[in-house]
Amino acid sequence: MRVDAPLEVSALSTGRRAWIVGVMCSAVGLVIAMVTIVNTALPALAADTGVSQAQQTWIVDVYTLVLAALVLPMGALGDRYGRRGVLITGLVVFAVSCAAPLAAEAPGWLITARALTGLGAAMIMPATLSIINASFPPERRGRAIGVWAAVAGLGGLGGLVIAGLLLQHFSWHSVFLGPAVLSVLLALACATVPTSRERVHHRFDAVGAVLGALAIGALVFGILRAADLGWGDAEVVGALAGGVVLGAVFAWFEARRTAPLLDVRLFLNRAFATGAVSVTVQFTAAFGALYALAQYLQLVQGYSPLESGLVLWPIAVSVLPLSLVSAILGQRLGLGPVTCAGLAVVVAGVVLLGRLGPDSSYPALAIAVCVLGGGLGLTAPAATGAILDNVPPDKYGVASAVNDATREIGAALGIALAGSVLSATYTGAVHPATAALPPAARDLADGSLAGALAVADRAGPAGPRLAAAARTAFADGMWYSLLALAGIVAAGIVAAVLLRPPRDRPGPTSG
Repeated sequence: MRVDAPLEVSALSTGRRAWIVGVMCSAVGLVIAMVTIVNTALPALAADTGVSQAQQTWIVDVYTLVLAALVLPMGALGDRYGRRGVLITGLVVFAVSCAAPLAAEAPGWLITARALTGLGAAMIMPATLSIINASFPPERRGRAIGVWAAVAGLGGLGGLVIAGLLLQHFSWHSVFLGPAVLSVLLALACATVPTSRERVHHRFDAVGAVLGALAIGALVFGILRAADLGWGDAEVVGALAGGVVLGAVFAWFEARRTAPLLDVRLFLNRAFATGAVSVTVQFTAAFGALYALAQYLQLVQGYSPLESGLVLWPIAVSVLPLSLVSAILGQRLGLGPVTCAGLAVVVAGVVLLGRLGPDSSYPALAIAVCVLGGGLGLTAPAATGAILDNVPPDKYGVASAVNDATREIGAALGIALAGSVLSATYTGAVHPATAALPPAARDLADGSLAGALAVADRAGPAGPRLAAAARTAFADGMWYSLLALAGIVAAGIVAAVLLRPPRDRPGPTSG
């Protein structure tokens, strides 16, 4: 069924559209959740398999790296050959690769399986949003995009809860088996949704696909490595510089193509550019804050992995309703004001989270995450709609991929920035309390809060004092790391003001 023709779109019933949105949101929620699912299971996996710290890093990061690098060409493939077919293929790849760790546990096998899971995710993400967009007429797609954006934003928390539940009753293998089974069920469900593709066929831009993948891959690789090596490391600087150069070559090449993979002139459209900037800084803030909070809740407040996910769920109280009205506000007020107001609320939420300390009460946490969720709910649908509304229907897959790529770049940047600032600040703050320790214990305690708590458990009467000092040092580090994230979002507000999208190009239309 071709849904890019107006007659076919109007022929879809309300129930059919609700089914499409439900299936597509389930698929994108699984892709986002798989990040935090594996993060939560990593300690148990490492203890059972003996993978090194470097191998653990790659098990986590290769998923994001492959997803970010390949999402643009996968979106273009969906436009060219059919979005439903690429989506189902992606779910099958996702299922097989998630099941692979059940067959073997060698580090190389685990890393390869995670890379293939990233490939499946790159095929899934742009297809879900482009199918939703092609299934609704412009005046009715706003709320559907809002629901998709809310699920994409809350998927990480869903992963924490799912992983916590599974690990409470089963081994770490369950966190791979569960998503594998769900992927198969979703692939069957996706066979019932309509497909769409570009009406005017062009030769696939293979050179552009390779250049784009290399450029985004190099940038994300450099950002991810910065969290471990520091921003001044030669490997990091080289990767980031290489990504910038490759990006420039990609833009130069695409600007000269009659049928480019991505028409880079779209970024001259102020609404499209504002949407891309907004998505990037939103996810920088969201994933950076989640990275710090995951450690704060477990190591400072003493929550279990499952409890850590559950106590953050008040964010849904503000994300979901504001995601539904974001479209209406974008139509009435314009993209620029909604973006600036929403990002300002994100800044407030991040700052409130940064003020949490070892003795903070749960209401303080709940209020902070609600404020952050309100900002994300207000801005995410408007930004996503601005990206999609400014491309022709033939290019919904590529536009969706731009939205997804900016999310992944923002998420990687947020984790790397929060991690590097937190680590540096924590080490400096805790060192006076660890200076008298033996060198090996001092290095362990200076390296991380988890290390300091392990040393404190063996330190006898001095242990409680060391643990308290380490928790306070971590809270100080979290404050500075979240302050840095707030600065990135503030820069996004300045960019949105300078771009000033015209009043007649708001975010998604109301529906």
